[in-house]
Amino acid sequence: MLMNPSPLTADTMRNLALSQPDAWMTRVIAITVCLTLLGTVLFLVQRGRLREEYSPIWILVSTGMLIVTGSLEVLRQLTEAIGAWTPSSTLFFFGLLFLLILSLNYAVRLSGMSLQIKLLAQEVALLRQQKNANQSTEAPRD
Repeated sequence: MLMNPSPLTADTMRNLALSQPDAWMTRVIAITVCLTLLGTVLFLVQRGRLREEYSPIWILVSTGMLIVTGSLEVLRQLTEAIGAWTPSSTLFFFGLLFLLILSLNYAVRLSGMSLQIKLLAQEVALLRQQKNANQSTEAPRD
């Protein structure tokens, strides 16, 4: 007699997704990307292309990615803790969260710079007006 296999439940499928072995090539590529990002950040800071105030963020991100890549058990535990189905879902979630925070940070900085530019433009206009007024009041010397 054939026995009916038990139906797959959501918990069974989730546990199956979390217990899949890691592909070594994926890990090698991820480690290479992390180290390349870290090296690029350091190179850009050294060349003066990236301000030093931004480097801790990118160094922290690349180091965090390196830790997760080096120990995928951390990623699995994090996946279980937040209730995601797969480790890749967790990575996408935190990547999206990082980009959202980064975008908000840049929007705040851009807003501040917009106000600064407006004030500087008004100040330049006032200085030009004063300069023109001073030039017109000075009598030409013959």
